[in-house]
Amino acid sequence: MSAAERPSAYDQAVKLLARRTHFRREIATKLASRGYPRGEIDETLDRLAARRYLDDAEAARQFVGGRLAKGGYGRIRLGAELAARGVDRATADAVLDELVAEDELEEARAEARRHARRSSAGGDLAKLAQKVARRLERRGFSPRAIATVLSERGWESDPEGA
Repeated sequence: MSAAERPSAYDQAVKLLARRTHFRREIATKLASRGYPRGEIDETLDRLAARRYLDDAEAARQFVGGRLAKGGYGRIRLGAELAARGVDRATADAVLDELVAEDELEEARAEARRHARRSSAGGDLAKLAQKVARRLERRGFSPRAIATVLSERGWESDPEGA
């Protein structure tokens, strides 16, 4: 397809945004991979943002909301995932403050119970505690939340299957 036949960077970006919400960096990367020049990409991003078609804060809200709906993720992990998608720290912090409970304990407890129920530690409680701690750490829970959950020891047996 010649340059004359190819859609403009703006038109291409609108098509991408029609499929799903994207972060600014995602659109820039996709347009660059399609061979659009940097100047046209920057102009496109600014135009989309001015029209509110491209909004990293709203994309972050949707992303974090989706992760929270699945459950089992802590603030540290969510912040890292937003940073990896190019969301600036101030925007990420604002969205996390808005959507993530300040006290992660309930979510950490629930994730510990889910993981303990699925894990096989051969009856070795110390081994199970290590597995649960690693899981909570990978899922981005704070060290304070992990220590509290492990000390409570309510996760090791979940008679309700919650």
